[in-house]
Amino acid sequence: MSNRKLNFSAGPAILPEEVLEEASHAILDLSQTGIGLLEHSHRGDSFGHIIESAVRGCRSIAKIPDNFHVLFLQGGATLQFAMVAANLLREEGVADYLETGSWSKKAVAEARIYGRIHISGSSSDSNFDRIPPQNSLRPSSNPDYVHYTSNNTIFGTQWKEEPPCPPNVPLVCDASSDIFSRKLNIEKYGLIYAGAQKNLGPAGVTLVIIRDDLISRVDRPLPKMLRYSTFAETNSLYNTPPVFGIFMMDRVFQWILREGGLDAIETRNNKKAQVIYDVIDESHFYQGTAQVDSRSVMNITFKTSTPELDKLFLFEAERNGFHNLKGHRSVGGMRASIYNAFPENGCKELAKFMQEFSAKRG
Repeated sequence: MSNRKLNFSAGPAILPEEVLEEASHAILDLSQTGIGLLEHSHRGDSFGHIIESAVRGCRSIAKIPDNFHVLFLQGGATLQFAMVAANLLREEGVADYLETGSWSKKAVAEARIYGRIHISGSSSDSNFDRIPPQNSLRPSSNPDYVHYTSNNTIFGTQWKEEPPCPPNVPLVCDASSDIFSRKLNIEKYGLIYAGAQKNLGPAGVTLVIIRDDLISRVDRPLPKMLRYSTFAETNSLYNTPPVFGIFMMDRVFQWILREGGLDAIETRNNKKAQVIYDVIDESHFYQGTAQVDSRSVMNITFKTSTPELDKLFLFEAERNGFHNLKGHRSVGGMRASIYNAFPENGCKELAKFMQEFSAKRG
């Protein structure tokens, strides 16, 4: 596609070009039906084939066992902050939460509406520049579930492996910003959720992978739209679903499989990130804002020596074709988000620009 820019946006984020091209044709005419994707009934066979294909593709990528449901919901990860607790936290129970950034704090706030929350680990004392070490974690004695955020988009940190979880206690993960970026052992989890707009598709659809025994775990009065059972029983078709988002997720799933699955995706993502981290580590000009052992492969956060120099870096980067590199206001500096579809060559070009900028300004 012409005029495509290097887009380092944290989300909504870059999507595979071949998927975007396919979508542009489907919007006008889906599979030669003479009716555009956005005009088809969600009850018809054409969309039925799409959602079935999306479920199959998701299961194939993550090797999801039969005792898990794959659901496509609305409301983003933000709704899941409340929905998880509403469906899993018993009235007299407690849930353990690992606090590693802004989104995990919001998850805690929503969960407290439904019951007791125990913060079993936190890195707030250092402005979330790290993942809490395992020896610092203080779990409760018998939690209903353990919740963590696998990748912290704002602060550029990422869990390298799952946090410890007591036997027979469901592990719940907000994987919104690194879902399907690396190998995944789904059997370690009770529930995984992710907003689509980083690695899976456009904003407006949320993937939920939930173990069957958790679907109707808590019997508290809830609106039907807040019950996992509602969507599990109706194949995510209780109400009109986000048709376009599910179509895009189906096509992104097929793209991931064509690219070689999660093994190949993980290898490529690590290689992409290392190109930029090498410049940071080999230079006295740049400083990473995340501690080395907690660095994210998806969101690379760094600064120069002063806010004024950061501002100049961003100005010159934009002028040279590197877009949406400004860091979040709570961290400052720069943030390069390099999700699955971000090209490897784009990371090399940014690394070269960083070296040239430091040579001129250092």
